[in-house]
Amino acid sequence: MAGLLESVFSIVLDIPEAELSDDTKQSTTRQWDSLASMHLVAAIETTFNVRLSSKDIARMDSIGAAREVLLEKKVKL
Repeated sequence: MAGLLESVFSIVLDIPEAELSDDTKQSTTRQWDSLASMHLVAAIETTFNVRLSSKDIARMDSIGAAREVLLEKKVKL
């Protein structure tokens, strides 16, 4: 079952939620380019009311990694 994080990625990347998982990686997802990364950061910060550091952003190379970063920041997913 997809959650809010997958919804954010789905909207920004224009990929159906059913095709996304924690294993979805920037390196293997054509739509996930540098511009999309900037949009994802903005959408994640707005949606989850969190600030991401440069270090956090650099770690988020997959949906699973993004989930880990948010959980470390005590964001409820």
